[in-house]
Amino acid sequence: MTRKSCAVYVVGILCASLLILGIGLFVGQVFRTLMHNRLKKEIVLVKGSRVFESWKSPPPPVYMEYFFFNVTNVKEILEGAKPVVKQIGPYTYREYRYKDNVTMMENDTMVSAYNVKSFVFLREKSVGDPAEDNITTVNIPAWAVMNKVKGSIWKSLMVSGMMTSAKSEFFTTRTVDELLWGYEDPLLARVSATSSDVEKVFGLMYKKNGSHDGEFIYHTGVENYMDYGRVETWKGQSELTFWTSDHSNSINGSDGSAFHPFLSKNETIYIFTPDLCRTIYMEFEKDVEVKGIPAYRFTPPRSVLASKEENPDNEGFCVSPQECLGTGLLKVSPCRKGAPVVASFPHFYLADKKYVAAIEGMSPHRTHHQTFLDLNPTTGVIVRANKRAQVNVLLDKLSGFPKTKVFNETILPVMFINESVVIDDASAARVHKLLLIVNVASNFPLIIVGLGGILLLVFIILLIRARNQKNEVKRIVFIKPSHTTSADEDTSYSPVSDKEKDDQNGTYIGLTAKSDPQA
Repeated sequence: MTRKSCAVYVVGILCASLLILGIGLFVGQVFRTLMHNRLKKEIVLVKGSRVFESWKSPPPPVYMEYFFFNVTNVKEILEGAKPVVKQIGPYTYREYRYKDNVTMMENDTMVSAYNVKSFVFLREKSVGDPAEDNITTVNIPAWAVMNKVKGSIWKSLMVSGMMTSAKSEFFTTRTVDELLWGYEDPLLARVSATSSDVEKVFGLMYKKNGSHDGEFIYHTGVENYMDYGRVETWKGQSELTFWTSDHSNSINGSDGSAFHPFLSKNETIYIFTPDLCRTIYMEFEKDVEVKGIPAYRFTPPRSVLASKEENPDNEGFCVSPQECLGTGLLKVSPCRKGAPVVASFPHFYLADKKYVAAIEGMSPHRTHHQTFLDLNPTTGVIVRANKRAQVNVLLDKLSGFPKTKVFNETILPVMFINESVVIDDASAARVHKLLLIVNVASNFPLIIVGLGGILLLVFIILLIRARNQKNEVKRIVFIKPSHTTSADEDTSYSPVSDKEKDDQNGTYIGLTAKSDPQA
């Protein structure tokens, strides 16, 4: 065997080995499984893990934008006209959040923490000065107190007297700062003197700057990666007590700050939100990309806030059979001390059209008013998010308060928030690096198959060249000259003339064929 033929055999064997090995590993998903198992162990809420520190102190900046609805026709509303509002905003704050008093529990399978938030005003991202800009809106403290005592003639008369002496009207004009962070309300001050559980200060974000929502206990994901970040209890409770059904009172999913890796487009994401006093869910909408990072967009469908007729599961969110609102609304009175506060998406997005038509100035649009989460499916990392919600107040006729007879059931918008975040460049670079490692490791069998394919091409070229060389050797034939005779023919010398005969030196010698002896 020649050296060349030996090389051909070596290349062929190596090629076949690589192709068989690569295809076997690819079909068996060996490297992919190993890489995924490695990530499942890395993405856990345990000290020293890849995500623990960023979970405690999220690096991407979070912005909170507040938009207010300024009521422009108070006098006409009190005469029975449709409310007219004008949106004013945003008033933007940088939101700083971190986990406080983090404590590992139950052999690192659980972790407890408090979600602390603080807000710093950003003038350059706002339309005005919140300390100077005034907003005319519904007087929430007055309506809260009236709803608390409605049905009791004696209490209603007492509250009516308090409202008169405090000059408390159905609508009020306050600065943005007062509406957000609190002001001492004259009516609440009088009520608090007789009821110790009533705060005399009211604000939509009162006591929420530099505070927390209570203790959370989370699953770390050590036992099951699908439980990563899932809320086990809130304020020591594994379920709520605000609503009228077990389904409505359930605490499911994460708190919106962490999601398990290897997300599927077919799954439903659950998020427990203390602001809404309930769990909401989101479904896959489309593929997106943020800073070069692939992501799945999840959004809450219409069924989340659908009426009990559209979604029977939501019947438990009715405060009572008489206080069951239509699609797109959630009355959160049970967790707001009885105040007639109603939650919705901004501008009544995804709500019944009658709520939009009842207020002049509403213009729902998906781009501006949709809540969404963009999650990288491999790591579960949030690459972009917008949490949007609207605070409304239910205005209606209240027994014991004759002046409210001008109101039919009206959901009046007060403000809406847009809490947004986009992954920062440093975090995006880390995610890119991690995804590169995962992709290379997961696709390593394809690299082996590729090398095998290259060697297969080399093997084919070597075979073709070897065959061509063999054919060239076979074509080499020694061809005889045309003037030569065959081996059977004999020759003799004979003189051709007398002179030739006499010439003994053979000067004239002719070569002729031997004659037939029988001729």
